[in-house]
Amino acid sequence: MYEFNLMSAHSVSIGLSDAEFASRFSGRIMLEFGFRSDTGRVRDINQDAFFVMPDERIFLVADGVGGHNDGELASRTVMADIAEYAKDTPLPEEADDETVKNYFENVIRSVNTHIYDMARKNAPGGMATTLVSLYLKGAKAYAANVGDSRIYQIRDGGITQITEDHTYVNSLVKEGIITKEQGKTHPDRNMITRAIGAEKDVRPDFFIFDIKEGDILLLCTDGLYNEVSDQELCELLSSAVDMRTACSVLIDEANRRGGADNITAVSVRV
Repeated sequence: MYEFNLMSAHSVSIGLSDAEFASRFSGRIMLEFGFRSDTGRVRDINQDAFFVMPDERIFLVADGVGGHNDGELASRTVMADIAEYAKDTPLPEEADDETVKNYFENVIRSVNTHIYDMARKNAPGGMATTLVSLYLKGAKAYAANVGDSRIYQIRDGGITQITEDHTYVNSLVKEGIITKEQGKTHPDRNMITRAIGAEKDVRPDFFIFDIKEGDILLLCTDGLYNEVSDQELCELLSSAVDMRTACSVLIDEANRRGGADNITAVSVRV
């Protein structure tokens, strides 16, 4: 198991040797993956976090919300809790779709309770975090999300957003009140409507989708996709020589355009 970024970092892309980074065999699929997190050009601390577990085929990204260091603590606590749970209670290989769904829903509810209780005791102003999780098994991918961090699938030159943002602006777009383009500049575009630790109970969204050789899966925080368009993400990922380089290119591009927020990317090529 490989873990990373439980401590704040400004610009990091280390953790595995080049050989380990290039490809890692897990189960019946060959995975190539990369990751990088950056504070950006405006923030003083990095409240994003991520965790990579190639042996378990689990990938996680979170974006902390809260004053002072509370968001940072929330995102890193969630990473540590899920990683510990996955290590101590591994998913059986024969698990069907419903078993996988229940597994991740249960662990997400558990970490939500932990963060919610921490906030009540230690952060009266509130602390919370977004979360996206990705689990790969054979020709299927299982994604769960709370908040506005995203998972994308890049295939055959096209890009699809798998997760759905839990934001006020996205609710306006879904209701037809504003367009997606108008949402990009809406004054409340950063208002999330669901987060780990924000309320006593949480309801994650869950997605199951097919994957095939050559697919690229991207987990990222809003600091990336708010600076770099979906089509540009697709082009940069598709043209990268490897996934580690891809993540560095994505974050460098987001910083070049302002780096207004923390930026995190985890990319996996099947």
